[in-house]
Amino acid sequence: MTWTRFIPAGLALLAALISTSCGSQAKINEAAAAPPSAQVVEEPDLNVVKVDHPERFQLVTAGEHEDLPEVRATGSVTADVDKSVPVVALVSGRVVGIYAKLGDDVRKGQLLLKIRSNDISNAFQAYDQAKADEKLAQTQYDRAKLLYDKGAIALNDLQVAEDTQAKANVTLNAAAQQLQTLGGDVNNRQDPVVEIHAPVSGTIVEQNVVDSARIQTPDNQPNLFTIADLATVWVICDVYENDLPIVRLGDTADIELGAYPGRVFHGRIGNIGKILDSNIRTAKVRIELANPGLMRSGMFVTATFYGLHGQKYATAPATAILHLHDREWVFVPISDARFRRTEVTAGKTVNGMQEVIAGLAPGQQVVRDALELSAESEQ
Repeated sequence: MTWTRFIPAGLALLAALISTSCGSQAKINEAAAAPPSAQVVEEPDLNVVKVDHPERFQLVTAGEHEDLPEVRATGSVTADVDKSVPVVALVSGRVVGIYAKLGDDVRKGQLLLKIRSNDISNAFQAYDQAKADEKLAQTQYDRAKLLYDKGAIALNDLQVAEDTQAKANVTLNAAAQQLQTLGGDVNNRQDPVVEIHAPVSGTIVEQNVVDSARIQTPDNQPNLFTIADLATVWVICDVYENDLPIVRLGDTADIELGAYPGRVFHGRIGNIGKILDSNIRTAKVRIELANPGLMRSGMFVTATFYGLHGQKYATAPATAILHLHDREWVFVPISDARFRRTEVTAGKTVNGMQEVIAGLAPGQQVVRDALELSAESEQ
């Protein structure tokens, strides 16, 4: 009885010992099979360069620039209408001489052309008749005054003679004035030729007459010439409807002539058209500016208009931007002898200063000569 009871208990104890031994062996094997712990190795920052003599590289502070929105429009140079004077003839006839042509510079009073006109002959006839009537009326008045003084006629007869003489004098003055208006000379009754002179000094920008041409009355004849003072000119541009909010009356616009690329002139917006072209949806914008002597009527130009408010960017000397593998970089100091190469997005260059759209903030310091520092760091 006693052995039968203890045999199952011994077997149970033996099984427990074997199980414990096997679990410990399994744990030991797993630990031995685990890989060694990883060691972290820091790679050097390739964008950080160190130089032996950092004092050789001058530092500059990035500035700030406000990039205003721009609108470019094409146009042409025209004469200032306020300083353009038409040349007309008040008589009809035939041109017998032209002494100035399109594009010529003329002075005030300079002879432009001569016209032989029957109107002048008729005006001379009317003047001579009025002068003869005035002379007769004056003679009759003098005789009537003498007779009245001697009591030979009544006062009424004297007054009638005086009135006739006054009316004859008015008619003579009117005939003389008409002759002078038509361009005739009361002292030269033999020549029915009218001389047309320049009313102002300037440049002939329009000519509608040639030698031997027939001249009609002003109502049926275009201007013989148009003389303009080109010391100031207008530039007329077509600005699209969507760009009109940027264009403001009185603002300054930059003008570039197609004939002189690279040269910029400055004018002021004098008028913005109230009517749009229904076909191309543009409005006429007039820019007024002084003529430096290069601008000619009809020249093709490009005008640039600037908005009132824009976006602010950092600026740095163009030499501070390193162009490498189609990318732009600057060197920013991080310690006495170390500099960090920082990628930036460069914009346009104006007067040696380049916009930095991204990657650099105004007030940061950068190396002035990035190329020199880059070459030094590679040695």
